[in-house]
Amino acid sequence: MKTIRIKICGITRPEDARKAAELGVDAIGLVFYAASKRAVTPEQAKKIVAALPPFVSVVALFVNETAETIRETLRQVPIDIIQFHGDEDDEFCRQFDRPYLKAIRVQSASDIEAAQTRFPNTRALLFDAYHPNEYGGTGLSFDWTLLPDNLTKPWILAGGLTPQNIAAAIQTSNAAAVDVSGGVESAGGIKDEAKMAAFIQAVRAIR
Repeated sequence: MKTIRIKICGITRPEDARKAAELGVDAIGLVFYAASKRAVTPEQAKKIVAALPPFVSVVALFVNETAETIRETLRQVPIDIIQFHGDEDDEFCRQFDRPYLKAIRVQSASDIEAAQTRFPNTRALLFDAYHPNEYGGTGLSFDWTLLPDNLTKPWILAGGLTPQNIAAAIQTSNAAAVDVSGGVESAGGIKDEAKMAAFIQAVRAIR
């Protein structure tokens, strides 16, 4: 039986975090990027994390943030993994004493191949849709057939995933982990319980 890991990103309310955990997610994502409609402050994030049961990983998302601000956030909020979604390099990403994920905005197969070399210390690569002006959370997907079978790094599929397309996305890409945000929302940053349940059920049904 194939166990596919699920992260729900852009959580902004403790009740959404609690419900996601009850439904069986493996991780939640907190967005520390002021330009995002899903942004949270460290104070909000602490309340969200406090609502979680044990063994649900907390991922903090940053976009081209200063090292000082990241360290201050890590001091205030219990964070397990950092996700970098901007133009950060490996040297920058590895300095915070946490495992890190690096988001790659995919335009072509060469972006995927190059990322494996550019980020040797990443825990996993996260492949998302390219947008010229936005760093993730766009609701766009990319061509899943671009993902080769021989990637040496663990990786996560993101970008425009919904309860309706997630089965096809996994079957096409053979993803072992998926990341969803807007596809399970009723409004920006507000998660929809029925959509979260449908998404998780669709993933868990894959054998």
